[in-house]
Amino acid sequence: MRSLAGDPEESPEMATSAQNVLSHTLRCALYLRVSTGRQADSDLSIPDQRRQAEAYCRRKGWRIVAEYVEPGLSATDDRRPEFQRLIDAASYKPPALDVIVVHSFSRFFRDQFQLEFYVRKLVKNNVRLVSITQELGDDPMSNMIRQIMALFDEYQSKENGKHTLRAMRENARQGYWNGARPPIGYRIVAADQRGQKVKKKLEIDPLHAETVRLIFRLALQGDGESGPMGIKSITTTLNERGIRTRDGGRWGIASVHKVLTRTSYIGRHRFNKLNFKTRVPKPEDEIVEIAVPPIVTEEEFDAVQKVLRSRSPRWTAPRLVSGPTLLTGICFCGTCGGPMTLRTGKYNRYRYYTCSTAARQGKRGCRGQSVRMDKLDRVVVDHLEWRLLDPRRLHEILRHLLERREEWIERRHGHVAELRKRTTEAEARLKRLYQAIEDGIADLSDPALKDRLAELAAIRDQARTDADRVASLVDGVGATITPKVLRQFAQAAKHKLRNGDGTFKRDHLRALAQRVDVIDGREIRITGSKSALLRTLAAAVNTDPAAPEVLSFVPKWRPLRDSNPCYRRERAVS
Repeated sequence: MRSLAGDPEESPEMATSAQNVLSHTLRCALYLRVSTGRQADSDLSIPDQRRQAEAYCRRKGWRIVAEYVEPGLSATDDRRPEFQRLIDAASYKPPALDVIVVHSFSRFFRDQFQLEFYVRKLVKNNVRLVSITQELGDDPMSNMIRQIMALFDEYQSKENGKHTLRAMRENARQGYWNGARPPIGYRIVAADQRGQKVKKKLEIDPLHAETVRLIFRLALQGDGESGPMGIKSITTTLNERGIRTRDGGRWGIASVHKVLTRTSYIGRHRFNKLNFKTRVPKPEDEIVEIAVPPIVTEEEFDAVQKVLRSRSPRWTAPRLVSGPTLLTGICFCGTCGGPMTLRTGKYNRYRYYTCSTAARQGKRGCRGQSVRMDKLDRVVVDHLEWRLLDPRRLHEILRHLLERREEWIERRHGHVAELRKRTTEAEARLKRLYQAIEDGIADLSDPALKDRLAELAAIRDQARTDADRVASLVDGVGATITPKVLRQFAQAAKHKLRNGDGTFKRDHLRALAQRVDVIDGREIRITGSKSALLRTLAAAVNTDPAAPEVLSFVPKWRPLRDSNPCYRRERAVS
């Protein structure tokens, strides 16, 4: 807002005379608005509105006391700073002005209901809204005409929005960026020239892309001192290390969660996901995916989503993750598929895993079965120790995944070598051109030469960036998993499954098995994910073979002590 009421130096007599004249002059405020930032930057529409409004006020003999300029905001709602300041000034008792002057009613609002609401609010405080291009009176006919005009303005605004969104969706289908702020880790670059319009795409921002990779790495592997981290722990770690956001601020839980769940980082940016006003998700057929350079692999992204779902209270209650019972949440009845929950007998002397369906519905729901908790716990842990954690068995289970892992690493090494070669070749060509310029063979003023230099420099820089990105992905995979590593991991995992008092550690068990089915009380089926087992093993290799992955609602296995101090002392002695 800018005030236009001056305070010239004048005598008391002149001031009194001027005050008498101004007491009969209407005070008016100009409200000037354009819809887009591009219009505001061109500085064409607002000066024209100001010129016409000032001329109108001079003809009317009105005194302009203030000017409110709204650059680049839509009139479909009232979320406009200058508009709110204008309404506040007009709502004082007595009001600071008598008339609000706009170029047209569409400058004030493009919503018929909102326009009428604010017009009536102003009238109650004896303030009028006047359009210099749509002059109307205060009679019922004029009010009806204004409402009809507002309806047409609202319809035109919605039609314009519909056509604009259709053009933006088509632009996105062609792989171009529509101009919003890109996700952290990306930057906008010019990709194509179509007439006066410059088409843009996203490319990886090397500086912030490393932050994104670090967030995913902490979520899957941890920082080397703990297991995989939760969102809150990642946020704390980033802030403690002094790693800032793109704007230089501190990280928050919501921003970290957004990074971990955004499909843009695997090369699929989703455009038009939410309604702009209501923030309600749109149908899938209205969403357009834009191909962008990936920062993390799909395997890493899917693994993080699975971990987030397993920790979410919406899917898994905290008591099932951090409760004392070993198999709560993963033990199921083989007859009906329902969960088996803890039941007690003989004044809590005995504990059983009992089919919850039979407990709730009786024999009609399921004939039911109960198993002594200590016996089932011991059988499951013994099987994991002597069957799953046998190094040869581990190698057999993971053989196919390990082969794919090695093939992936080999392909990526070849890709890095190819990119390094491309970087070297582009650098050599640039040096030859620079030498030709120094020797006077080539003329730097030649536009074709300048374009060629820029092209080679872009090829070199892009190849170097891509090589660093792929190399970091390969480094993030960690060390090679050898038979010796498998033996160390199996031995450490066996130690961590048991406490010193003969009880078992539920968090470490769930890093190895995800479901236990009890069939007729005689057969037990233990199932787990090979990918989850490989991630547990890879995390242990990258940090400590004695630290398998733990899913928990707390950031560490035991907040105040190491998860297995006895094992740590044994390692120190050895």
